[in-house]
Amino acid sequence: MSYKPYPEELQTQATYILIEKLRISEANLEASLIQVKKLEERANLALEGSHLCVWDWNPQTDEANYSLSWKEMLGYAEHEFPSSGRAWMEHLHPDDKDITLSALQAYLDGSMPTFSFEFRMLCKNGSWKWILSRGKLVARDANGEPLRLVGTHSDISERKLHDHILQEKNIELENARIVAERASLAKSEFLSSMSHELRSPLNAILGFSQLMESDSPPPSPVQNERITQIISAGWHLLKLINEILDLAKIESGHMLLSQESVSLTEIIRECQSMIEPQAQQRDIQQTIPRSDIPYFVYADRTRLKQVLINLLSNAIKYNREQGMIEVKCAESTFGRTRVSIIDTGVGMSPEQLAQLFQPFNRLGQEYSGTEGTGIGLVVVKQLIELMGGSVGVESTAGVGSLFWFELMEVAEPHLAMEGGESTVLTQQHLLSTAEKHMLLYVEDNPANMKLVEQTIARHPNMRLLTAVNGNSGIEIARIFRPKVILMDINLPDISGVEAMKILRSDPITAHIPVIAISANAIPIDIASGMKAGFFCYITKPFQLNEFMEALSTAMAFAERTMPSAS
Repeated sequence: MSYKPYPEELQTQATYILIEKLRISEANLEASLIQVKKLEERANLALEGSHLCVWDWNPQTDEANYSLSWKEMLGYAEHEFPSSGRAWMEHLHPDDKDITLSALQAYLDGSMPTFSFEFRMLCKNGSWKWILSRGKLVARDANGEPLRLVGTHSDISERKLHDHILQEKNIELENARIVAERASLAKSEFLSSMSHELRSPLNAILGFSQLMESDSPPPSPVQNERITQIISAGWHLLKLINEILDLAKIESGHMLLSQESVSLTEIIRECQSMIEPQAQQRDIQQTIPRSDIPYFVYADRTRLKQVLINLLSNAIKYNREQGMIEVKCAESTFGRTRVSIIDTGVGMSPEQLAQLFQPFNRLGQEYSGTEGTGIGLVVVKQLIELMGGSVGVESTAGVGSLFWFELMEVAEPHLAMEGGESTVLTQQHLLSTAEKHMLLYVEDNPANMKLVEQTIARHPNMRLLTAVNGNSGIEIARIFRPKVILMDINLPDISGVEAMKILRSDPITAHIPVIAISANAIPIDIASGMKAGFFCYITKPFQLNEFMEALSTAMAFAERTMPSAS
């Protein structure tokens, strides 16, 4: 028979078991609390070590907890800052309060995806600190209302200060840039105006001096010597005016270039012919070896001539009597052609070479009696660099100098022959009339002139007149009144735009359509040309059918608008 305990015994045993379980649970709870406390201590240590300023806020009860580093950032001790969200709000800068609280509410409502705001907070000492606050909503109640928001604060006062300083510097720089641009524009306008004002009286001085020199009866030897000095000084002054104006245009960014394929051989020969009288006066021999290699470079023809004339003139001026000048062309690095001008002159020391391209620095030559401005080489260097090239010099005192420049090598210019059918139709249209059509082409580049001459030569009913600069083109147009004028933009005396405007203002030539043919091919150049009044704008190199179609359209227009003989 088994033993069955009495109910009293069962109750005592159950109570004992319950007490034991409670004791174990209490021990586990205590261990858990100890563990949690250790974790909290570690977390606090980690936060203090990382200097993160942490906050925790209940929007429903307004209860808030701020880490020690959070309070210390504002200058408060552990128990000095109230544990409420309202206390934080009361420390917001008046200028930042409304926008910050509105942004906070937008985040709590869900209309703003992230919680990241910048604002100023009041410190215990009365100063203000810029704060970056980032947070995240981590709990909502059963009704979906915000229950817990946690986040960090970072002191960004130093960054804001740097941003403010940078902003002020940017404003200063922008103001300085505006002032500099205005000054540059004013300088350019002043120099342009002064150039005109100086040229007018200088024209009278040179003109009347030359009349006096060729007067009848001729001037006496003493008078002739004085007249020669006046003329020499006048031309020197004109050169100085031109070089100063060029330098000002380059520095202000107003130097316009029209780059295209240019024959170096033709340019060098032209320049050699121009300075030959100057070389003969000092019995200096120029050597330009003939080459079977046709060198073509990408350059502005007028400005390239200016560079070469300047370098060749210097090679003569600073050479010895009966000296030598040699010009060489050769391929340099891949895709570039080098032109070298070698002289047997006085040469330069290393110290002089270091100062060579400084404006108005003549390296002591101002005391030598040799005329000069100290600007020419500066203009040479900047013009070559504007054309995408480079300049250099090698020199030995007492032996001579070698000046060189390099430009990008390009192919010989040619007409594109695409669009055969269109070309044939256009030619048939032009040949359909029996009248001889007179055209005028104003162009200073011989290669381009030759291309158009050969094209027009195919049409027996056309006659082509030519001019190498704007002013002569205007005079030819007034005398012969061509049906259509083809105008290069970049001419040696006045621009094609200026020439076209002069033609437009003259009743004799106002009706003649003027077609621009230019290497300035970017959209802004084309738009500017059309706005100026050109009938149409053709870019080099052009296709034959494009050229002929434009010419045909211009002729048809000229037929319709030509004033009657009456």
